[in-house]
Amino acid sequence: MASHRKSRPTGTRVAGIRPPALATAALTSVALLSQTATAAPSDDDRPSLEEVEKKVDDLYRQAGSATEKYNAAKEKTSKQRKRVSTLLDDVAQRTQKLNEAREELGSFASAQYRTGASIPETATFLLADSPQDYVDRNHLLNRLTGRQKDAVDDYVTQQSETMEKRREATESLETLTESQSDLKTAKATVQRKLATARELLSELTAEEKARLAAIEKKKQKEAARKAAELAKRQAEERKRQEQADRRESDAAAGSSGASGSGDTGTETGPSAPDSSNGTKAEKALAFARAQIGKPYVWGATGPDSYDCSGLTQAAWKDAGVILPRTTYDQVDAGTTVPVAQARPGDLVFFYDDLSHVGLYIGDGMMIHAPKPGAYVREESVYYDGESSIHSVVRPA
Repeated sequence: MASHRKSRPTGTRVAGIRPPALATAALTSVALLSQTATAAPSDDDRPSLEEVEKKVDDLYRQAGSATEKYNAAKEKTSKQRKRVSTLLDDVAQRTQKLNEAREELGSFASAQYRTGASIPETATFLLADSPQDYVDRNHLLNRLTGRQKDAVDDYVTQQSETMEKRREATESLETLTESQSDLKTAKATVQRKLATARELLSELTAEEKARLAAIEKKKQKEAARKAAELAKRQAEERKRQEQADRRESDAAAGSSGASGSGDTGTETGPSAPDSSNGTKAEKALAFARAQIGKPYVWGATGPDSYDCSGLTQAAWKDAGVILPRTTYDQVDAGTTVPVAQARPGDLVFFYDDLSHVGLYIGDGMMIHAPKPGAYVREESVYYDGESSIHSVVRPA
C-alpha cells in the first residue's frame, strides 16, 4: 500500500517554524555583541587621575582666559552704552533746534507768499530731506533779507550736523549690539568651562580626591622651594647693587674732596627704587593683604569678591594709580622688568595668553585671586611651574 506522507519541503523556512540551531546561535552572538558595544566602559577606559588633573587645570585656565575676554567685552559695552546715550541726547536736542529753525523759515516763506513773491524755490528747500536736495539755493538767497539769509545758513549747518550725529548714533548702536553679543558669548564660554571642570571633579572617588590633594601639596612644596631660590637670588642682587652704589658714592665723595666742593656724596645709583613708587606699592600691597580670604568670582572687582585682574586693579587704585580692567591691557601699563629684579607691588603675568595676574610681595611670593572655588591668598609665583610666568611689570 502506497504511503500518503508528503516529503518535507527544502529551502527557506516559512514563518512560525522554529529556526535551526545554527541560526539561533548566530542571533545570540549578534545580541551579545550589541550588548557589549553599549555596555559601560570598564575601569581601564577611565582617564587617569593625572589626566583628570591636567584636564581640570586646562579648563580653569581656559575659563580664566574667557573671563578676561568677558571683562573686556563688559567694559567696552559699558563705554559704548554711555556713548550711545550721549549721542541720542545730542541728536534729540539738535532735532529740536532744527525744527525751530524750520518753523522760522516757514514763516519767511509764508510772508513771501502773502506779498506775492514766487516761492517754489522756498517750498522745495523746506521739503528737502538734505541740503543737497536743494539745487537752486542762490536763487532763493537773492530774495531774502540779510536776517533771513543768516537763518537759512544756520538751518543748513544744523541739518548737516544733525545728520552726521544721527549717523554716529546709528553706528554706535551697531557697535553696542556687537559688544553685547561678545559679552554673551564670553559669559557662556566661562560657564561651560567651569561646569565641565566641576563635573570631572565630581566623578572622582574619595580615594582619588585624596590622591589629588597629595599631588597638589607636592606641587606647592616645589613651588615654595623655587620661591626661596628666587628670594636668595634677589637678595644677592640687592647686595651687589648696594655695594656698587657705595663704591660709586665713595668715588664721588673722593672726587668732591679733592676739588674742595664739599659734596657729601649722598646720591644713590640710578637703579635705586623710586621713593614715590615704593610708597604707592606699599599701599597697594596693604590693600591686597586686606582682601585675603575673599572668594574668587569671575568678572568681580570687589569689594566682597574678585577675579585676578579685578584684584590688581583695585589694589593699585587704592594707591592712586588707575590700571586698565583686563590683564591684556594691564601688561602694557608700566615697565617690564626681569623676574630676578621684581619688587613688591609689581604685577606678575602668567601664560602665553596673559590670562592671569598676581601682585608680587617679595621673596618669590605674590597675592592673587587664583581660580573659581579658591580664595584670595599668598602663594609662590611658581605655583604653576616656572614656565608659566610670562612677564613682570612695574606700574607707572
